[in-house]
Amino acid sequence: MSSDLRIQRATAADAHEVAVMAGELLDEIMRAVGSQAFNFKLDGAAANLRDFIGREKYFVFVAASAEAAPAGFIALCESYALYAEGVFGIVPEFYVRPPFRSQAVGRRLMGEAKTFGRTRGWKRLEVTTPPLPQFDRTLAFYEREGFTIAGGRKLKAML
Repeated sequence: MSSDLRIQRATAADAHEVAVMAGELLDEIMRAVGSQAFNFKLDGAAANLRDFIGREKYFVFVAASAEAAPAGFIALCESYALYAEGVFGIVPEFYVRPPFRSQAVGRRLMGEAKTFGRTRGWKRLEVTTPPLPQFDRTLAFYEREGFTIAGGRKLKAML
């Protein structure tokens, strides 16, 4: 099923469909943790995504076939840190729709992200997943893809 999927870089025209998948991702996370952790608004997310893509602040790759809705996406942004020895990439969102899981779609999307990062001169990719049993499969996927636990927890302060 996933063999007819192609990975392509998203454009502003893809913003609505990618935002729909981002909403599905956040809904899945909130169901798993039993908390309203995100305040997602589809129209606002699509507008932000069009802006981010247009300004090349956010890079998205979509797995899709010509005849069906997209199977998933991976989003990337660039950051800088001394601990990372320079420029690196962050994966803020990564989602494969349930019917396409365990079909190498995630592996193909991650491969595209790594290739893209190398072309940008990134030293590494970072991703966060909650340290909860509900996300053990997600953690196992990242470990199979060469990620190692770097320690700490992701925290936020609203501004």
